[in-house]
Amino acid sequence: MSFTVEERGNPNTLSYRLFFKNAEGKYISPFHDIPVYADESQNIFHMVVEVPRWTNAKMEIATKDFLNPIKQDVKKGKLRYVANVFPHKGYIWNYGAIPQTWEDPAHKDGDTSCCGDNDPIDVCEIGSKVCCRGEVIKVKILGILAMIDEGETDWKVIAINVEDPDAKEFNNIHDVQRLKPGYLEATVDWFKRYKVPDGKPENRFAFNEEFKDKDFAIEVIKSTHNFWKALISQQTNAGELNCPYCCSAEEAKTAVGELINGSTMRKNDPGMRKDSSVMGYLKIDIM
Repeated sequence: MSFTVEERGNPNTLSYRLFFKNAEGKYISPFHDIPVYADESQNIFHMVVEVPRWTNAKMEIATKDFLNPIKQDVKKGKLRYVANVFPHKGYIWNYGAIPQTWEDPAHKDGDTSCCGDNDPIDVCEIGSKVCCRGEVIKVKILGILAMIDEGETDWKVIAINVEDPDAKEFNNIHDVQRLKPGYLEATVDWFKRYKVPDGKPENRFAFNEEFKDKDFAIEVIKSTHNFWKALISQQTNAGELNCPYCCSAEEAKTAVGELINGSTMRKNDPGMRKDSSVMGYLKIDIM
């Protein structure tokens, strides 16, 4: 299985989008169309990389936009960046999401007593490689952290790329503690303080800031996959989320062209280009 990503607009502008295509060249949604499992029998999952390690731009799958491209988060009309909170530089892992999962904002979690945050479940990939934005990798699940963000449950899965040279050594959260001492503590510290420079209070966590193990994490992922299935089958109210519907490849291509030409984007964005040209392509192969 292979995908390509198509970069449109200029990075660090409101117009920037990263669209996904399948092997046939048809536009797809990274939220809905990439399978949750890379190997279900081995509990290996796909991860869509939104933010490469050490970078600061807050990129995310645009769950409310047509085709759900990756774009930079915006608040009060301004692009969002995470601050360098000493001693950390940007994001300290490859950060992204597991496709075909959804943290239901109408479901109160029995462990956290808070509802979901309306997004795919987040992943912190701890391998040695700095991944590319839009890269789709296979990950082994190691554990999970339950962050409470402004009253919402915001799970953070800890995982490692199966192609990492040391992946065989990591099989549960205790291996991270043993082989990467201080990394889990740094992860809690990062999530606790990364919004403080924006004037917000520190985030808090369930389970006294403790990480739950691999089996617990996999059950959480499976439950968010079930919430996603309820979402796309219209058993749950989608609200403003853009969910898949049947459209032709030509209709999708036309819609992307309209987005880039500014019919539904900000026409005064300096990153907008009249020729709608593609800035670049990146082929991503998933075996």
